[in-house]
Amino acid sequence: MLNQNALNLLKDKSSILAFSHGVDSTALFYLLANQNIDFDLAFVNYNTRKESILEENEAINLAKKFNKKIFVKKVNLNLEKSSNFEKIARDLRYEFFNEIFSKFDYKFLITAHNLNDLFEWFLMRISKGAGLCNALGMSICDKKENLNIIRPLLYTSRDEILNFLNENHLKYFIDSSNKNTKFQRNFIRENFSNEFVKLYKNGLENSLKFMQKDKEILQYGLIYENLEFFVIKNQPNSINLLDKILKRFGIVMSQKQRNEAIKDTVISGKITISYKDDKIYIAPYKKEIMTKKFKEICRVKKVPKLIRGYIFTHQNLLKYF
Repeated sequence: MLNQNALNLLKDKSSILAFSHGVDSTALFYLLANQNIDFDLAFVNYNTRKESILEENEAINLAKKFNKKIFVKKVNLNLEKSSNFEKIARDLRYEFFNEIFSKFDYKFLITAHNLNDLFEWFLMRISKGAGLCNALGMSICDKKENLNIIRPLLYTSRDEILNFLNENHLKYFIDSSNKNTKFQRNFIRENFSNEFVKLYKNGLENSLKFMQKDKEILQYGLIYENLEFFVIKNQPNSINLLDKILKRFGIVMSQKQRNEAIKDTVISGKITISYKDDKIYIAPYKKEIMTKKFKEICRVKKVPKLIRGYIFTHQNLLKYF
């Protein structure tokens, strides 16, 4: 059930499992424990249901039973009054994860996203007109801000997960709010995705894997990257990769900015996008007083003007021009 590449990454490293004691995270807890993966738990109690306290207490007891640390965050969210409950909950959750990772030496955040989740996301995105790169929102390994995320169950169906729990008589909780179809994800789940996965699981899994490979091929335009300097190939789909790189800097480009990004520009006054031959360079925008010698080097190498300030402070990067 667990993806082997994910297991290989997790072995001999300490990780945090995002845990709710629901179907998916409970199964993942036991599957990881069976593989002797080193992990602790992070649990968020949104206090949206009367069962929340029981789930929290049971999660704490399970952690004690397996000698694991558990980090608990309590918040009070109103399921009915919050206009965008899912986004607020997700933001709070990842704020909590980032807080844990900033204080402790964990390598990976493990989440229990599965094939049903992946397909639900895909349907949500294409309902809004997304292209391939944005429609496939999750992969086995991802990076979100400072978090390295691993999803070992991404190509396992929810039915397979439920069968594992029931066959092994393992206790888990059902989140009743998942039946509330006022949320788009729940609507798609109840009306489209669950039944489709039941009927066509194998074909769907293969198709999503093939599309993931196509997505990676589209993104192979990346030539070089470090924490803040990127070189990519200038090709027809470059805007998709530019979009993702800018998101690492905390910038979600508007359509106007996407149009501006087809030539040398500075986005949001922070990040420069510069073109030279068949390459695109992305780096923080800096204004520096440069030496005559450096200016001459830039002239000879034809370093784009907008990026020269950054390169002046990182002259080891001149080799990429």
